[in-house]
Amino acid sequence: MQKRKIEIMDTTLRDGEQTSGVSFPSVEKLTIAKLLLDELNVDRIEVASARVSEGEFQGVKAITDWASSKGYINRVEILTFVDGGRSIDWMNKAGAKVQNLLTKGSLNHLTHQLKKTPEQHFSEIKEVLELAQKSGISTNVYLEDWSNGMRNSPEYVFQFLDFLTTQPVDRILLPDTLGVLTHTETFEYFSKIVEKYPDAHFDFHAHNDYDLSVANVMESIKAGAKGIHLTVNGMGERAGNAPLASVIAVINDFFTNEIEIQVKETSLYSVSKLIETFSGVRIPSNKPIVGDNVFTQTAGIHADGDNKNNLYFNDLMPERFGRKRKYALGKTSGKANIEKNLQELGLTLNNDDLLKVTQRIIELGDKKELVTKEDLPYIISDVLDSSSYQEKVVIESYVLTHAKGLKPSTTVAIRIDDELYEEHSQGDGQFDAFMNSLTKVYKAKKMDLPKLVDYAVRIPPGSASDALCETIITWDNGHKRFITRGLDSDQTVSAIKATQKMLNI
Repeated sequence: MQKRKIEIMDTTLRDGEQTSGVSFPSVEKLTIAKLLLDELNVDRIEVASARVSEGEFQGVKAITDWASSKGYINRVEILTFVDGGRSIDWMNKAGAKVQNLLTKGSLNHLTHQLKKTPEQHFSEIKEVLELAQKSGISTNVYLEDWSNGMRNSPEYVFQFLDFLTTQPVDRILLPDTLGVLTHTETFEYFSKIVEKYPDAHFDFHAHNDYDLSVANVMESIKAGAKGIHLTVNGMGERAGNAPLASVIAVINDFFTNEIEIQVKETSLYSVSKLIETFSGVRIPSNKPIVGDNVFTQTAGIHADGDNKNNLYFNDLMPERFGRKRKYALGKTSGKANIEKNLQELGLTLNNDDLLKVTQRIIELGDKKELVTKEDLPYIISDVLDSSSYQEKVVIESYVLTHAKGLKPSTTVAIRIDDELYEEHSQGDGQFDAFMNSLTKVYKAKKMDLPKLVDYAVRIPPGSASDALCETIITWDNGHKRFITRGLDSDQTVSAIKATQKMLNI
């Protein structure tokens, strides 16, 4: 059986940017557009709304210039309006060639927002379509509030579709604008439309207000949708849009013999993390596919099962998404969890010693302390009083200065393999100055330091200003990412302690 091609349209740069507090500058928009089209290989991207701002115009211009040079210009789309051609003029200046025209998909919106009859609305749409044709612009049409239109005014929706299917329109985009559909309604409504207009191209645009967006996307595909709209990390207004990573995994696993898509799964996680950085919106740790914890086994019985014929594996293997399975260390850890982490570190313990280390990790977990794989050598050294894990790099002393009107600076004395080095540097903050001093030492030794990729600080809720502060730093040495942590009443000192652990690892 020949597979049916589904177009993936990513609207992170348009609908996703409606996430509260998110705005991508022009340079970030261009970077994201390149990743979506070149790295992830989505079919189309919606990058902006016409006439919003000068910054939006500059961002679109940068994208269209790049897309034109790569032959991608027809994969870049702009949200436009029924505004007598002003959006078309904006697109012409920005160099864009595909418009997604926003129209009214429910009689309720048409009557109370536009205060127009269907005939008036259709006539104005026809004028915009004619102007677009004259400008060499292709048109897709959004039926805003289509889901409520099908619930409450289906006669209007079909009247509108009767009109649109006679016009020069490439795609008709059917959004669940308020995220109100159930999966049964999605299938029912889409099926009716596809059955009546079998030659038309219909896209589905899901929102996630009831956490049903992925289920609704699945039902729209079953009913005959030819395109679906998604955003990286499910970004979007209110509860967001259907999340790209989850939907791609669902299609690849549950529509294997029916649907063909070209998105590269292995790039989903890296693009997701970059969008997290640019947007400032943290990915929940339990978010499917891209969350920090979704490939982490916590219970010892699960790690034991993985050792015995992978009993707790499913089709969502982390390697598909450029990730690795992890085994958490905490109060529910069993010996199997710890053995898995020791294997990765190349360490082995006899059964008695393993039991002692397991008990210490459980004690730390009871105190809600974070334990990472990289902490294991220190825990082993502490529990077993072993001299095998003595630190080869010791930060002997440091001076941290921060004065108004002067750049923060740090003087560091560090011992590496019994040889003492001292350096002084300035930085944007005390820890930055400290890292600059370290970098000087390591450059002199012709060694590279891992890159700092994440820095988190936490104190116990409700604590006073003298509470212990935990700094958790994620590093990347070019081969893998790893975490170290430090604990102190001073935030910078706790970060220095975490860094000393990194230097020894």
